[in-house]
Amino acid sequence: MTAPTFNPRRTRRQAGVALLEVMIAVILLGIGLLGAIGLQARSYAALSEAGQRAEATIQADKLVAMINNDVANIGLYALAPNTTPGAAIAPWLAETRALIPGAAATVVLVQQGTRWRVDLTITWRRKQGADQNTHRVTAYVI
Repeated sequence: MTAPTFNPRRTRRQAGVALLEVMIAVILLGIGLLGAIGLQARSYAALSEAGQRAEATIQADKLVAMINNDVANIGLYALAPNTTPGAAIAPWLAETRALIPGAAATVVLVQQGTRWRVDLTITWRRKQGADQNTHRVTAYVI
């Protein structure tokens, strides 16, 4: 058996291959990290929107409970779009706007025999230029 001989020509052909492999690995890692950052940003936006929807649901439940506890004065809870709220509903609307920036609400009360139908709509925009979010609730108060 003979010892392997040194071939300078073969060594020159392979010079820089490791560096090229490292550069390709760095590029692939960068692309992967950019994708992960984009995914993180989208999940943060979805979490923010879900939080505002949850707040709208909680606020709608609060208002329906308030109306249910004050059926004798139910007419005071009506709220038309872009109007000044009455004294009965003003604190609720202020709290809603504090929890959901830019929120607007309408409350339509319709008497149906011995019961009242309460149609509540809360609208807001998560950020300027985005689509308008709407949360609608219909409840019946006896």
